[in-house]
Amino acid sequence: MTEQFPILIIIAPLFGAILIALLGFRHQSLCLPTVLGSLAISCAAAVGTFLKVLEQGTVLYNLSGWERVTTPRGLFSVSIEYRVDAISGLVLVAIAAVGLLNAIYSKVHVVTETPNKVPHYYILYLLLVAGLAGMTITNDAFNLYVLIEISSLSSYALIAIGSRRAVLASFNYVIMGTIGASFYLLGVGYLYIKTGTLNMTDIHAALATLPKDSPSVQVALILILIGLWIKMAFFPLHGWLPNAYAYSPTATSTLMGPLVTQVMIYIMIRMMLSLFGAEYVFDHLQWTNIVVGLSVIAIVAGSLFALSRSDLRKMLTYLIVAEVGYMVGGAWLANSMGMTGAIYHILSDAMMTFTLFMVIGIIITRTGKTELTAFQGLFRKMPITMTGFTIAALSMIGLPPTCGFFSKYYLVRGGIEAGQWAYVGALLFSSLINAVIFFRLIEMAYFHGGKAYGEEITDKDHEHHHSRGRELDAQPDETLEQVPWSMLAPMLMAAASLLAIGIFNRPIAGWINAALETLNLAQGG
Repeated sequence: MTEQFPILIIIAPLFGAILIALLGFRHQSLCLPTVLGSLAISCAAAVGTFLKVLEQGTVLYNLSGWERVTTPRGLFSVSIEYRVDAISGLVLVAIAAVGLLNAIYSKVHVVTETPNKVPHYYILYLLLVAGLAGMTITNDAFNLYVLIEISSLSSYALIAIGSRRAVLASFNYVIMGTIGASFYLLGVGYLYIKTGTLNMTDIHAALATLPKDSPSVQVALILILIGLWIKMAFFPLHGWLPNAYAYSPTATSTLMGPLVTQVMIYIMIRMMLSLFGAEYVFDHLQWTNIVVGLSVIAIVAGSLFALSRSDLRKMLTYLIVAEVGYMVGGAWLANSMGMTGAIYHILSDAMMTFTLFMVIGIIITRTGKTELTAFQGLFRKMPITMTGFTIAALSMIGLPPTCGFFSKYYLVRGGIEAGQWAYVGALLFSSLINAVIFFRLIEMAYFHGGKAYGEEITDKDHEHHHSRGRELDAQPDETLEQVPWSMLAPMLMAAASLLAIGIFNRPIAGWINAALETLNLAQGG
């Protein structure tokens, strides 16, 4: 049974979507149990596959039992293959865990925000999770395109199913997403013409026999990178992301925010190392300075945009833009420390973003406000929620023992080893901006002294907040934390994972390094 775990990761949510399509429209009460059951199976299979990878190394799975059969040219397989190493295994666990926890968290939101479309929503939800998992596990370049499109089409609908503003945001996403997918497919077409295969391992072997200055291969890499950069919202190709995540239903933003851009960054790293190879990408092309320079601009711009926003969800979306710059820059530092930091930050950022989106969703639900001033006095009213927020905020800033500190440590060290001081400075600048944003919110929540950015706090304000605090002390029953545990428990579990990923940073970094060594990214590049 364990040998079927890789395919169960994808088949479970797919069959769950089919079951909802067959039964969910007549029996809406079956929708959520079907989602939870299928995602629980997918999560268990993802964990089982990862443990198998740790035990015996890279796992290869040939669909339908087709073994690797070579063509008459004697070089390439025609089977469809799934491939799981330690890196993709970690990403798979993150996808399955976030999908399951978010399904529990969003139980109330789906019913209240999309009351007449619950079955539709859950079908799209499961298709998105299946698509993201398939993108991570597939070893076929064209199947990757198909799975990207499955994920994208599901995302467009999950966003548009919300308000009218979400429809326009989804339309912008459709345009940008289609352009990105077209670039990627054109790049794969160039590779197929040159190699005659779509299996990534075989493409890599074939490219090694071609001249390194082949214009077709360079064009293919450029097209694939541009396509993936659009999909991951790499600045300045980020225009679709802020409105798409800010105006979408709560359950959509809490799923897409932590996963979509992060999985695309993993795909970029996979293309760089498994398809084209580290030697070609880093040593022959020597594009490191260009891409890292673009990453510096992305980090600074995303951080400044976040600082200037007063809407909670818009602020968080621009922080995602900055975080994309972190990971793209780390991946292109051309050394193992930077690559380790980029992959580690995929996990860290997924859980940090997931926690923050859930916290903001709870706050908006209970206060009805989307502005930063919604945080005023919340610690007394929502102590459990604010505990989760504080852990996530400290991780975004990069304070130990949270995972944000360790991923930034690897990124900064990689930047120092590569001599990319502008990148190191951008990381420190972004951390400072995060500190300004989140300590301001913590101050507003804990000490009742917060106002919107740019507003002065007078002695009268202090007196008012102190008196308000005494009123709350006198009325302990005044609370906003009357939300179901189905919302609080996933948020606390995600917050706890930020500490767990940080505390166990050494084994996680060890697994990543071991996988990178098999991809020939030795120490120093």
